[in-house]
Amino acid sequence: MSRTRTTLRSASVAVRAMILFTLVLGVGYSLAITAVGQLTAPAQANGSLVRNAAGETVGSTLIGQSFTDAEGAAVPGYFQSRPSAAGDGYDAGASSGSNLGPENADLLDAIGERRAAVADLEGVDPGHVPVDALTASASGLDPHISPAYALLQVPRIAEARGLPEAEVRDLVTSTLQERDLGYLGEPRVNVLVLNLALDAPRDER
Repeated sequence: MSRTRTTLRSASVAVRAMILFTLVLGVGYSLAITAVGQLTAPAQANGSLVRNAAGETVGSTLIGQSFTDAEGAAVPGYFQSRPSAAGDGYDAGASSGSNLGPENADLLDAIGERRAAVADLEGVDPGHVPVDALTASASGLDPHISPAYALLQVPRIAEARGLPEAEVRDLVTSTLQERDLGYLGEPRVNVLVLNLALDAPRDER
């Protein structure tokens, strides 16, 4: 009986400890971290969502998206994103790169096709197409493009929208994100933010 009583007492202690730590670490800790996130960085904690002038959620500053028509052709009046290898393209549920090596024939063919397509779309020499217009990122969801790729698209967008090139170029400059802390990463432009700035009335830019 004594041994049985000891076993039951030990089991009772173990069960109570499990319940206590489940509540403290599984529930309490999660609620505390959620509260800290909502208080200190609510935008980031809620997915860095972006809304248009009508208040509609149109995307996230963290996840790239396409600006093409139903047939996959680039919409002339919008900046185009970096290529995506995530699922069928920009699929947040299938984030990945192509995992193809630099000498892979399929990758080289894709780069060649993209180079020709971008050069034709922008009316430039194929040798002037920036590398980020040709290759997907490791996640396939990069929301940014290089300043060089953004500026390459300025003449097309200015013509499509009937705007002076200088005005569109100024929008690129105004949305340019510099290196983090002055030395981390590269200067970049968030494509969604830039396209929303294009859609905004001139007096609100």
